[in-house]
Amino acid sequence: MGKADGFLKFSRELPAARAPKERINDSNEIYTSFPEEKTKMQAARCMDCGVPFCHNGCPLGNLIPDFNDAVYEGEWERAAQILYSTNNFPEFTGRICPAPCESSCVLSINKPAVAIEHIEKAIAEKSFELGLVKPQPPVRRTGKKVAVVGSGPAGLAAAAQLNQAGHEVHVYDKDDKAGGLLRYGIPDFKLEKWTIDRRLAILEAEGIHFHLGVEIGKDVTLKKLHRKHDAVLMAIGSSKPRVLDIPGNHLKGIHFAMDYLTLHNRRVAGEEIPVEQDIHAKDKHVLVIGGGDTGSDCVGTANRHFAKSVTQLQYRQMPSSVRTPENPWPEWPMTLTASSSHEEGCERSWGWLTKEFIADENGFVKGLKVVELEWKNSREYAEKPDSEKILPCDLAFIAIGYERPMHDAFKASFEFETDQRGNFKVEDWQTNIPGIFAAGDAYRGQSLVVWAISDGREAARAIDTYLMGKSDLPSKEVSKLMLEM
Repeated sequence: MGKADGFLKFSRELPAARAPKERINDSNEIYTSFPEEKTKMQAARCMDCGVPFCHNGCPLGNLIPDFNDAVYEGEWERAAQILYSTNNFPEFTGRICPAPCESSCVLSINKPAVAIEHIEKAIAEKSFELGLVKPQPPVRRTGKKVAVVGSGPAGLAAAAQLNQAGHEVHVYDKDDKAGGLLRYGIPDFKLEKWTIDRRLAILEAEGIHFHLGVEIGKDVTLKKLHRKHDAVLMAIGSSKPRVLDIPGNHLKGIHFAMDYLTLHNRRVAGEEIPVEQDIHAKDKHVLVIGGGDTGSDCVGTANRHFAKSVTQLQYRQMPSSVRTPENPWPEWPMTLTASSSHEEGCERSWGWLTKEFIADENGFVKGLKVVELEWKNSREYAEKPDSEKILPCDLAFIAIGYERPMHDAFKASFEFETDQRGNFKVEDWQTNIPGIFAAGDAYRGQSLVVWAISDGREAARAIDTYLMGKSDLPSKEVSKLMLEM
């Protein structure tokens, strides 16, 4: 390892964020530059543990102690080789991953964790700066054709791997630009879209074919796509939003969170938004219902629209600021955190049950009736007597998750088996229809970008094996064995 006592000598430090009052005036990423020497110091904090729990905490199986050591030594090419061996898109995960690796870092037992996510981003950007990331078309082609439906992180990761295996890969997406959730779901202040375009240019130069503005199941049937290709991967995400089933949920001014975020991302990209479709929070009382990342993104977007007030409601009780005995290391910490969006301005309210949206005389929402909850334990609650009140609300965003993939049109072609939640049921990534596979949220349900990339890679290996009888593509299990040797 590079610095045996680095974790004793150096404190955790991250790039500074621009001041909230400054950054809400634009949609650029919020963090400032960070000196290379400081990144090396952060890498030096890695203890090179005998059992690297961070590696196991990462869905991709990233070889974290190895690339930390390379960064500390200033060996950026070696660091890049290690990181890219398990992760196709560290420039994305280094910006938007919630870093489960850091939660399971051994140092985090009694000190702040190693800044793994920042180090990952630093390696990715240094790789581009040094010209290490460039198109690498496969040396041979197999003559097999694979269709990938969906160009989100799972679809792109699978496409990249299958293309490297020599297959002719065609990616289909209903939107006019590729990227899926990365482009249309995540705000630019967390992930600027030039990072996606930069990566897409490389994938295209490597030979991947993109068919955009083509909706499978509508413009082209899945049955026809299946006939034209030797294998098909369904990487369509989980995009059917969960409905808040209370009276008044039909009123004008109540929207699903992703509709709001998508429109804003299109606006930032310079697209014209028709007035009748626009959703804007300027000078409005905004309620965000749901406490996850999507809700937080709505908060940050509403702040950039200069809303009159922004309140985020959650029916759960406020989490503890520290781990509880029921939530020990190295589990994901169920503790109170504040996102950059919350720092920009937001009232966060826990323990409130939504009861009814209140309408004005024109059919627009003007308030939300809520009642305070008394939690008996983590599962049982009761309504607190005489706690009912009406919150002002001109605009409400429903961010309570997603039910299942939007696969209704595909079931017209094939009788897919689904699990009890409505996700594609798979065995070794293959659905019950021979030659059709599924990966990412389409089979897993709503999850993290890092899981989507991992699923895409593993599904690509399964498809390669299906087509060729064996596969030389890397697998997560092989990476784990390499670490243990």
